Amino acid sequence: MLARKFAYRYTKSEIKKLLKSLTVLIDTREQKNIHIRGYLDKNCIEHKSKKLNFGDYSFMLPENKELGIMRPIYFNDQVAIERKASLTELSNNFTHDRTQFENELIRSNGSKLILMVENTAGYDDIIKHNYSTNYKPKSFLATLHTFKHRYDLDTVFIKPELAGNYIYYSFYYWLREYLK
Repeated sequence: MLARKFAYRYTKSEIKKLLKSLTVLIDTREQKNIHIRGYLDKNCIEHKSKKLNFGDYSFMLPENKELGIMRPIYFNDQVAIERKASLTELSNNFTHDRTQFENELIRSNGSKLILMVENTAGYDDIIKHNYSTNYKPKSFLATLHTFKHRYDLDTVFIKPELAGNYIYYSFYYWLREYLK
């Protein structure tokens, strides 16, 4: 359940205005995301770089005095998406960089965190060991499922050309529910 911070109850038309103003935040350390920025630019979706404490993407609402938002409202402490370019990158995070990766999950501190894995057909690629490390599929799945339950981490497997769409609409519908 989403915790509401707004005392005011918005009308449907006000919610539409707020949703149109949603600005995607991209962590300043997130480098290889030309396809995501390209999607956002092509679809006239506002975005800006900001250092995030966890995750690679989140969002904010800009100031809108007409609707009672006197200063920007950041949601990066409530919901974020962590992007991995491949199963190979993720398996390296689970092995060589495990402490660093798990510390990021800990920093999420109960916030909604979604793990988005690109360049893969899906879960079956883990089972079939379709990645370029020696990390055993059984161990890979054990870590993935453990982190899911330990940190409420959702995982989605997606083609890179759909990543920008997934990021935007994940935040769009999260915010819509938050504002209702």
